[in-house]
Amino acid sequence: MNKNLLLAAVSLVAISATAPALAADLAARPYTKAPAMIATVYDWSGFYIGINGGGASAHSSWDQTAPLVGGEGSHNATGGTVGGQVGYRVQSGQWVFGLEGQGNWADFTGDNTSALLAQRNRTKIDSFGLITGQVGYAWNNVLVYAKGGAAVVGVKNEVFSTATGASLGSNSDTRWGGTVGAGLEFGFAPNWSVGVEYNHIFLSDKDVTFAGLKTDRIRQDVDMGLVRLNYKFGGPVIAKY
Repeated sequence: MNKNLLLAAVSLVAISATAPALAADLAARPYTKAPAMIATVYDWSGFYIGINGGGASAHSSWDQTAPLVGGEGSHNATGGTVGGQVGYRVQSGQWVFGLEGQGNWADFTGDNTSALLAQRNRTKIDSFGLITGQVGYAWNNVLVYAKGGAAVVGVKNEVFSTATGASLGSNSDTRWGGTVGAGLEFGFAPNWSVGVEYNHIFLSDKDVTFAGLKTDRIRQDVDMGLVRLNYKFGGPVIAKY
């Protein structure tokens, strides 16, 4: 019995002595590098199509040139509009450049009593189109831009009797002018963006003749606010390592 106990004690001492050496011979735990972070960056480049809607106020001034000469007064033609736009943008760094065409139906109507005659002068804008260039600056999926270009407006001018309300004459024409504006757009989902936009349309003075009645020099300017929804074709994002 004493011999067996002595052999067991010697074996335990031997095992304790060799344990550090065995541990040293084991392979070191491999080091695994954490995966690189990937930042998603919104890309504004590509073709897009969208819809818009909003309201406007068109200031109109009438000055009679024949048979009388003098100012007849002014009015604001107000109302709503809905339409669509199509365009293309190119992004370079944080700068965004674009070209856009827009067409809208409108119902901007207003009138005033003439200061010279027993008449009411009415203006109605029923359509407009914009062809503009854009320059913008993007913070990832937020874009701020300015725009400018040409505008074409469909206008109907009417004259009514203040006594009877009967129509005395009307004239419809297409007027060209310019436009400037600015907008803010937010990419809220892959390929989709929503934004708000302000536009000012300025039209040159134009002589409008109402047959057998009078001729007026009419000047107009339009201030308009729109909400826009766009769909962009192509990949909406790029991965930046």
